[in-house]
Amino acid sequence: MMELLDHQEFRRQGHMVIDMIADYYRDAEKYPVRSQVEPGYLRQRLPEDAPDQPEAIETILQDVQKHIVPGLTHWQSPNYFAYFPSSGSIAGFLGEILSTGFNVVGFNWMSSPAATELESIVMDWLGKMLNLPESFLFSGNGGGVLHGTTCEAILCTIVASREKVLSRVGRDSISKLVVYSSDQTHCALQKAAQIAGIHPNNVRVILTTKSTDFSLSPHSLRSAIVSDVEAGMIPLFLCATVGTTSSTAVDPVAALCDVTKEYDIWVHVDAAYAGSACICPEFRHFINGVEGANSFSLNAHKWFFTNLDCCCLWTKDPTALIKALSTNPEYLKNAATNSKRVVDYKDWQIALSRRFRAMKLWLVLRSYGISKLRSFLRSHVEMAKHFEKLVTMDKRFEVVVPRNFATVCFRVSPYAIKPKVSNNGNGYQYHNGYQNDNGYQNGHGNGNGNRYQNGCHETQLLLANDDETVNDLNSKLLESINASGRLFMTHAVVGGTYIMRFAVGASLTEERHVDMAWKIIQQYADAILSTS
Repeated sequence: MMELLDHQEFRRQGHMVIDMIADYYRDAEKYPVRSQVEPGYLRQRLPEDAPDQPEAIETILQDVQKHIVPGLTHWQSPNYFAYFPSSGSIAGFLGEILSTGFNVVGFNWMSSPAATELESIVMDWLGKMLNLPESFLFSGNGGGVLHGTTCEAILCTIVASREKVLSRVGRDSISKLVVYSSDQTHCALQKAAQIAGIHPNNVRVILTTKSTDFSLSPHSLRSAIVSDVEAGMIPLFLCATVGTTSSTAVDPVAALCDVTKEYDIWVHVDAAYAGSACICPEFRHFINGVEGANSFSLNAHKWFFTNLDCCCLWTKDPTALIKALSTNPEYLKNAATNSKRVVDYKDWQIALSRRFRAMKLWLVLRSYGISKLRSFLRSHVEMAKHFEKLVTMDKRFEVVVPRNFATVCFRVSPYAIKPKVSNNGNGYQYHNGYQNDNGYQNGHGNGNGNRYQNGCHETQLLLANDDETVNDLNSKLLESINASGRLFMTHAVVGGTYIMRFAVGASLTEERHVDMAWKIIQQYADAILSTS
């Protein structure tokens, strides 16, 4: 009879899996970064029904390599520059193995004391590394918890703020509660608000502009709040972002908190991507003002080398979370909980069951130490600076928004695109440096034979290259690059401008990969510009 947890068989099969993953990391850059399969490919390859009899691990792993790996987008590839990184590490991986191996369900302290206490310790460690105010640490009556993702963290904090306000004004007032964000805030906020029962019409999405580098204006926030108060609404919650998904914009946390404190609004600071960098003193200023917020979160699985999933949430007011989320059925009652001397993390999250995430974060912090972690982060920023310099050296391209961290937002410049012959109503025809109807070269002619040299009348030239044309070309360029499988980037649209996002952060990326990526981008740009 087959044993489910025979230690010798586990050792044998485990070695095989570790060898397979080690080979995968070794060969990661050889795979097309974005999967090349078509929708539905896997159903065509696998049987319709589960096997009736056991299959050998050797056969299963062969099928993993043959059928599963081709359908992966390779987030660990050194040529992965899409979205934000999912940066893994040996320590993070091994910590995940330990967590999965112990397979504890640490919903309260008694169910596994070490899981609970280690989580509290590593959250205080990381909070100190970020120089968070003591009010966010257990020593200051705050505290930290590990969630799966930022989506969960935002939902829990909205629910906590909702319960805190409704206990004061009455549950019938839920239809008056208002949540605030910018148009750059992650979509997780809207989903969380919807789940929390906030009416969709009560989610205020405040427009940002290029003049503020797409950060949320405190003046605009105040105007929105004042209008709501005058209309009899109840301002509830603001989600400020440090490192927005589209362009890594940074909201002015201190100034926003100055506004919200007048109206007793819960402020959550979402630093999912950029928060990790703030362990470096030179980046810490990006979260200045966090002392005025109620909660703060970052994703260690993005840019802190802790394998998915691991979202770190700190709050000044754990009691608000507990009051909103706790349950105490008879079958969970125990002496430790009744003593009020322990943390029961089930009351800090949506679900009851929870994974031992602290193990992998603990391994990452111990295996690399603060100095080495800072060095890793700085190396990624330096590679992004290098890429940014390459972009600015090619006049066909432009950096669209300032680079704050390790993500460069760029595009093919409108000036690099040959306009189609167009008419502005006065008979002018523009050819952007190409021979015109009157035989002029390197200039721009009109119906009267007048000549305009390159660089003149740029506004008129751009009439022929409207936003839609420029955006469309950049979209086509990005898709052609990604379809090649040689590297992978993603896009965003900010202020109506389509941008390509080059996010450095994969653990295996070196400067040579950045250089190669730029050459590929130039190669595909040459092809698309020559036919545009």
